[in-house]
Amino acid sequence: MAGLMLQGTGSDVGKSVLVAGLCRALANRGLRVLPFKPQNMSNNAAVTPEGGEIGRAQALQALAARAELHTDMNPVLLKPQADRSSQLIVHGKVRGTLGSGNFRDARAPLLAEVMESYHRLSARADIVVVEGAGSPAEINLRAGDIANMGFARAASVPVVLVGDIDRGGVIASVVGTRAVLDPDDAAMIHGFIINKFRGDPALFADGYAAIEERSGWRGYGLVPWLAATARLPSEDAVVLEQGRQLAQGHKLVACPILPRIANFDDLDPLKLEPGVDLAMIPPGTPIPAQAALIVLPGSKATIADMAFMRAQGWDIDILAHHRRGGAVLGICGGFQMLGRAITDPSGIEGAERQIAGLGLLDVETELGPHKALRAARGRALGQELAGYEMHMGVTTGPGCAAPFALLETGRQDGAISADGRVMGTYCHGVFGSTGLRRELLALIGVGSAGEDYAQSVDAALDALAEALESHLDIDALLALAKRSGA
Repeated sequence: MAGLMLQGTGSDVGKSVLVAGLCRALANRGLRVLPFKPQNMSNNAAVTPEGGEIGRAQALQALAARAELHTDMNPVLLKPQADRSSQLIVHGKVRGTLGSGNFRDARAPLLAEVMESYHRLSARADIVVVEGAGSPAEINLRAGDIANMGFARAASVPVVLVGDIDRGGVIASVVGTRAVLDPDDAAMIHGFIINKFRGDPALFADGYAAIEERSGWRGYGLVPWLAATARLPSEDAVVLEQGRQLAQGHKLVACPILPRIANFDDLDPLKLEPGVDLAMIPPGTPIPAQAALIVLPGSKATIADMAFMRAQGWDIDILAHHRRGGAVLGICGGFQMLGRAITDPSGIEGAERQIAGLGLLDVETELGPHKALRAARGRALGQELAGYEMHMGVTTGPGCAAPFALLETGRQDGAISADGRVMGTYCHGVFGSTGLRRELLALIGVGSAGEDYAQSVDAALDALAEALESHLDIDALLALAKRSGA
C-alpha cells in the first residue's frame, strides 16, 4: 500500500483538480487508485450507492480513479448552514451540528474514524491519493487538526505542497509555509508543485530554483493553466461569479447566488450549450430582465436563503419575470422556495420556524430530521432522468398532482404549474441528463448541442491526466508514495 497527500499554500490552489488528474493518470497506468479527503467543508455533495454523502470533489476524483463512490473517501463532511453552524456528516450520515464554539473540540475525536476509513481504502488500493483542506499554514487551526498535518502524521503519509502562481506571491507562499510550520509538521513535506502557470516556463526557472533552495524541498513540476479544468465540475463557491457575457442571439439562464447555495454543479452541463449564457447573479445585483430562464438552486438553509432572496429584492425580479412569460426552475431547496410556505417546526435549520415562499407552485414544505439520500431515475418531460436526491423536508399540496417526474420506484417528484412555466424538482442532475436538458432548453427556444455531459467530463479527466504526465515527475511521486507508513 502507498499513500500520497497534496496540501496547499491556501484554499483554491487547485488541490482537488490535481488529485483528480493524478487519480486518472495512475489509473491509466493500471494501478488501483482511490481518492481520500479526511475532512471537507462544502455544500456540494454527492450520494453514494450505500445511501451516504461525500464531497462532490471526492465524487469526481472517484470517477477519475474509475472507482465506485464510497463514504470512506470523505469520512468527515461539514456543510455550512444558518446561524454560524455546520451540519456534521460522518461516514455519510448526519451526526449533528457544529458551531463556532465547539468546532475545535468536536473535530479532534473524529481522527480515529478518519483513520478507520483510510485504512479500509488502503487495504483495497495500490495507492491512495489524499487531498488536504485549506492550508497547513493556518497554524491557528493546528490543534485538533484532522484535515492536514494532523492526519498526515497519524497516517505517516508524505506530503507535497501545492502553490498557485496565478494569484501571485507563490515563492513567498511556499517558503513562508515552511517558515511557520512546526518542525515535525514541516518534516512531513517532501516537495512542492507549482500550479496554474501561464506563459513560458523558462521565465520561472530562477523562481523555481529559489523555492527549492530556500525551502529545502524538491520541486515535482510546474503545471500550466489547463483548459480541460473548465469542463470539470467545480466544488468551491469562489468560481460562481465568473459568469459569461451575454452573446448576441444567445438565451440567458440566470441563477442567484444564495449564501448557502448547495450543489450548484447542477448548472455545469449548460457549459456544453453554445446557445446559452449562464449568469450567476451575486448579491446586490438584480436578476437581468432579459433572462429566459431563472434557476433557483439547492440550499443548505432554505428558510434563511429565502429571507435573503427577499432582502435582495430577487423575489420581485422572479415574480416580474414570470409575469412577462419567463420560465422558472427550482431544484431541491429552490423547489421548496417556489411553494407557498416553508416551515421548520423542529428548528432543524435554525431559529426561524417558517417563511412565505414565492407562491408560484401550489405546494408547502415542512422540514424535518429525516434526510433523503438516494439515486433518482425515471422520466421527466418525456425524457430519461438520472440523478440523485439529497434533501430534508417533505413537500405536499395540490400542485404535486402535476409532478415534474415519475421515478422508477413509482414515486412522483416535484411539480409543474398550470401554465407550464414554473417547475420544481428534488432531483439533482436534470441538466446532466442529455434529453431532459434538450427539453428544458426547448422551453426557452434554444436548441441543444446534444453533447453527453458525463462523456465530456471523462474526456476532460483524460486530458488532465495527459497534461500531468507531461508536466509532473509522476515516477518520483510514486516512489515518494511508497514511503507511506515508513
